[in-house]
Amino acid sequence: MLGRRLAWRSGIGRNGRKNRRFFGLTLFLFLALSLAGLSLHAQDSNGQNGTEPPPEAGGPQTDVGPYAIPKKKEEPPPPPPPSKPKKIEGMPDYTLHVDVPLVEVPVSVLTKDGQFVSTLTKDNFRITEDGSPQNIVDFGVSQAPITAVLLVEFAAGNYVFTIDALRAAYAFAGQLKKADWVAVEYYDMRPQILVDFTQDKQAVYGALNQMRIPGFRETNEFDALFDTLDRIDRLDGHKYVILISTGYDSFSRITLDQITKKIKATKDVTIYPISIGWIARTMAEARGGAPQRDVANHVDQLDYLQADNEMQTFAKMTGGRFYQPRFEAEYPEVFRDILGDIRNQYTIAYRPTNTKLDGTYRKLKVEVVAPDGGPLKVKDQKGKEQKIQIIARDGYTAKHSVD
Repeated sequence: MLGRRLAWRSGIGRNGRKNRRFFGLTLFLFLALSLAGLSLHAQDSNGQNGTEPPPEAGGPQTDVGPYAIPKKKEEPPPPPPPSKPKKIEGMPDYTLHVDVPLVEVPVSVLTKDGQFVSTLTKDNFRITEDGSPQNIVDFGVSQAPITAVLLVEFAAGNYVFTIDALRAAYAFAGQLKKADWVAVEYYDMRPQILVDFTQDKQAVYGALNQMRIPGFRETNEFDALFDTLDRIDRLDGHKYVILISTGYDSFSRITLDQITKKIKATKDVTIYPISIGWIARTMAEARGGAPQRDVANHVDQLDYLQADNEMQTFAKMTGGRFYQPRFEAEYPEVFRDILGDIRNQYTIAYRPTNTKLDGTYRKLKVEVVAPDGGPLKVKDQKGKEQKIQIIARDGYTAKHSVD
């Protein structure tokens, strides 16, 4: 067994020496090839013989190979900014800006019977400001909803005046439409707002239903009208004041001159005064006197005539109309006329040639002419010529530069 083990060991020894020589040769060849591969890789990394493009060609740089993306063309440089003019020493920098406001003038053209003349065009109107002709830039017929304040005299005095005021107020409310905006206010010693602007007709009736027991005898019309104008002057668009009053002012802090200036300064407003108490005035005139307001205020006929003249002036200044209904049945007709004027009117707009923002009052004159410049002739269905009445405000107050 020992001989067999020695013979087995000696056989392995001979073969082992052969294997060691073969393994050494193989290892030499492997090392030689590896060194050659490292040399090729080093040349590629130095960019001498590699297949990867230079980085400036774009695309991702991986060992898989790039996606060829062309280079962006070089864009031309932006043009230099415009050079500012040389500044003259001592001259300040300024910008010239002229803001010429658009003046809108509502105009009603009515026949003698109060019918609205609806067939007129832009060429039929001529408008002047302080005597200078103006170029009409916008023209149209307005049938929009109204924005109005119902201002009612309601004082503890002559009962007939109170009843007339309520009758007139209810008649006005009965003519309203769903889209109209109306506020209700009454005055005696001071103005009282019963309901703010609303489109709810029942709210208007509810406000009028509160007017049952007057509180004071005084009728401070100028104060109440001044307060109303001051409030609505903040609203956009055209506004209307329906003034139901005797026109008599007992002891307002505001004078007639001050309320006149306020009316001139308030933009986009038209006043429609309705005189009340004519039944009592007519009966008193037959006896050679004037209706007594109350035990403390004795008013003569001249005071009422002056009140009528003042309310007529308010209407004329703003393009409204003054009404003196004699009987209760006239009230619905009066308010149909008023709302007819408001809903059916021409709107003329122009940019004044006088661009001064000096806060001055500018006188306006609106004329209606034929297309050839001659007098306009309006005929009824029977071919009879009708006289026309032009209702427009007397003027407006220009903006002031500090506004």
